[in-house]
Amino acid sequence: MAAIPIRSLPDPVLRQKARRVPNIDSSIQRLIDDMVDSMRAADGVGLAAPQIGVSLRVIVIEIPDEEPFVLINPKFVKRSGQRLVEEGCLSVPGYRAEITRSAEVVVKGLSREGKPIRIKARDDLLAQALEHEIDHINGVLYVDYVKSPDELHRVEATPSS
Repeated sequence: MAAIPIRSLPDPVLRQKARRVPNIDSSIQRLIDDMVDSMRAADGVGLAAPQIGVSLRVIVIEIPDEEPFVLINPKFVKRSGQRLVEEGCLSVPGYRAEITRSAEVVVKGLSREGKPIRIKARDDLLAQALEHEIDHINGVLYVDYVKSPDELHRVEATPSS
């Protein structure tokens, strides 16, 4: 297990659509452990594999006071409603912006053990983090939702996903 440096824009891996994980073997388990270590070292809420240079469909999320969880090959089952949220990203350090996210998300994927899981989240940090991290594995960053660079606000280093 190791904390791996987080890739930042304009690194091209952040713009690629990540590949599906065909089978969950020891290399994927090691990747997951490295992702959790990297996320924690950067004080993040979530991390997608491309953010550490691995173009695979794996995300990890750790909401405060909860155990981290893993989704392999996640995809949306449902997204509904809209809400404004302030968002930042470990791959776009020093900036935040207000963007529109779904109010409710339902996501399915595989756990690190390879078992099917389904997660439903509404109007909370988990819903936002799921949408943010799944965007990452599709080559999309939160800044893509900003109409103008003027909407980005410079901030000191803060936890984000």
